[in-house]
Amino acid sequence: MLGHAGVMGATVSFAEDWQLSAPSDAVVAVLAAVDAYDQWWPQIRRIERIDEASGWAYVRSVMPVTLRLRLTRETEDRAAGLLRVRLDGDLVGWCQWCVEPSGGGSVATFTEEVSVKHPVLRRFVGVPGGDWMMRANHAAMMRSGRAGLRRWLGPDTPTGSR
Repeated sequence: MLGHAGVMGATVSFAEDWQLSAPSDAVVAVLAAVDAYDQWWPQIRRIERIDEASGWAYVRSVMPVTLRLRLTRETEDRAAGLLRVRLDGDLVGWCQWCVEPSGGGSVATFTEEVSVKHPVLRRFVGVPGGDWMMRANHAAMMRSGRAGLRRWLGPDTPTGSR
């Protein structure tokens, strides 16, 4: 598993690989169904649909801060395994999944680059020693999300998703 976080000023970037036993088409189907994230990813507290291409997500990990994020679909290419959204709200930028076959399963690569707008979190970004809190918060969220996705997909998810 690759995990990386970088901080420059108020811009934060993350990259993470999730090795999964499910086939890539099943993983893409689950990751494309953003409305259901709160059913398998504990830190996604609530999803509110705005329209066909956008919605609000309320996210809280270890830090006592709930982020309000507007997600707007930019790319949904299921055949290529590429899903990308624009983020607005407490974080501004983008995040994406790229899912590829790997052995008998798949690898889902998450990347994100955002500017931190939430006033509490901005105090930690770019401050010497402060960025560790952002990295730790994100790492905890991603560990939980990976475990939740693995449970959601189940041990015998041949081609579909729940």
